[in-house]
Amino acid sequence: MVTGGGSGIGAAVAHRFAADGAAVVIVGRTREKLDKTAAAAPAGATVLARTADLTVPDEADALIASVVADLGRLDVLVNNAGVPSFGTVEAVSPDQWRAAMAINLDAVYHTSRASIRHLRVTHGSIVNVGSSGGLGGDYGMVAYNAAKGAVVNLTRAMALDHAPEVRVNAVHPGFTLNTGITAGATPDTPVVKSFAERIPFGRVAEPEEIAGVVAFLAGPDARYMTGAQIPVDGGLSATNGQPRIEL
Repeated sequence: MVTGGGSGIGAAVAHRFAADGAAVVIVGRTREKLDKTAAAAPAGATVLARTADLTVPDEADALIASVVADLGRLDVLVNNAGVPSFGTVEAVSPDQWRAAMAINLDAVYHTSRASIRHLRVTHGSIVNVGSSGGLGGDYGMVAYNAAKGAVVNLTRAMALDHAPEVRVNAVHPGFTLNTGITAGATPDTPVVKSFAERIPFGRVAEPEEIAGVVAFLAGPDARYMTGAQIPVDGGLSATNGQPRIEL
């Protein structure tokens, strides 16, 4: 099951799992976006769309129960749903703060809580999609950074509590095309070019490149990994922030 599966990284993850032969459930709030993702899946794939507001505990519980009832089991939960949030601590209103926490953090808790007993049966795994903004700060994104930073330690705590039956890991994408704030952007868009200048690879990520790491963590080749925090950022987190020195 992939939350936030209607576009961007979530859609790419769903298509990767489908291509690998899994039955995939994609979850989001907008049916039209989910249906487009399902329609674009590889031929013969099983991709089922379900709408739910995962910031509401009862909706998360009902969703997981229906998925297990219909498909018989749950092997992997990918907590991908999230939204950007902008503003400094003095500019972000309490309502904006709560909204950022509800989607980026609370939904991870709600779906994980509802899923864990089913994943224990299958010795399954959870992959949380965090952000480079959870591993370091951004200018003017205080609520988003706080929520994604909490996902880092939530991942670690769940990994400890549920090993060895359920593995819990996190992927932390850097700036990625075709996601919430980059929808419609191209490599020539000014903000994309600004990021690319700082990234050792010289470009920003494609959603499929994040999906490959999610698939690895969910699969048997990562069977001895839990609590891992994997940045997928083209090497950006490897730098200490100083400029290239030309001698």
